[in-house]
Amino acid sequence: MAALTRPRDGRVIGGVCAGLARRFGISANTMRLIFLVSCLLPGPQFLVYLGLWIFLPDERKATTAW
Repeated sequence: MAALTRPRDGRVIGGVCAGLARRFGISANTMRLIFLVSCLLPGPQFLVYLGLWIFLPDERKATTAW
């Protein structure tokens, strides 16, 4: 499994869905659809997305850190 980072390519807004999709081995569009459907349910999904956007490292920064 790939590390949980926000990728350089395939981003739409912040790269969170693309990073999660890469981590779990599914397509980014499937992850985006799951996120959109989950927003119809009550809960803090949007806040979780914002938190992941802030705390997930960018792929460029994660690869240069080592």
